Amino acid sequence: MNPWQRIKKTLVIFEFEVRNLRHDPLEVFVRLIQPTLWLVIFGTVFTEYRAIPTGNLSYLAFLTPGVMAQSLLFTAIFYGIAITWDKDSGILAKLMVTPTNRGPIVVGKAMSAGVRGLLQAAVIILLAFALGVAFVVGVVNSLAVIFVIVLASTCFACLSIVFASFLRRRERFMGVIQLITMPLFFASTALYPLALMPAPLQIAAQFNPLYYVVELLRALLITGNLTFVPYNLGILLLFTIFFVFAGIYGLKRLMQ
Repeated sequence: MNPWQRIKKTLVIFEFEVRNLRHDPLEVFVRLIQPTLWLVIFGTVFTEYRAIPTGNLSYLAFLTPGVMAQSLLFTAIFYGIAITWDKDSGILAKLMVTPTNRGPIVVGKAMSAGVRGLLQAAVIILLAFALGVAFVVGVVNSLAVIFVIVLASTCFACLSIVFASFLRRRERFMGVIQLITMPLFFASTALYPLALMPAPLQIAAQFNPLYYVVELLRALLITGNLTFVPYNLGILLLFTIFFVFAGIYGLKRLMQ
């Protein structure tokens, strides 16, 4: 299969997954309840009492990119259970007997998580704007934010597929995923600056893809300081490529 055929197959899978989302839009808004509570309650309270030093930024402005990153993480990381459902229902078996190979299936499904992430990010930005957060506005920044959200969603969705391939049972998968999402969240700069973390947690953050997502969104949306954007984007891209290939292997293992 040549590269153009792979891209075409990937887009077909992507369109199929997005069509499913159109039939169940309530899921996107249900998942917005937790980020809304983080912003409205946690963000406004800590802004009022200045409990966490965030330099020239209000805590609410500092927190907004972290809430966006948390939202896309919690959405994408459960994609593995959808893969498990597709396997149990026979959908994956039907796809595997077509000329479509594993790569387009994994990438197409993972990219569709980005659509959910973009919808949720748009609502979070509107909510934060209503609460008084000032955003950096620009075409390049906006396009970069869209790219980061899709890339990060793809990364975490593929990571989820890897876990699903090893855990197999849905109940076990749900327990383990809930166990790892909170350490990923707290070992990032979503809630507090890196300098406030204990030294071991600062080291752990360097190996956490969510850390780079938060830093990219904060630079592109809030601070406008693009100094470290190329570096952080490069690291996130490496994480995503690694997890895509791991997800392709995971799908093969899941079907055995």
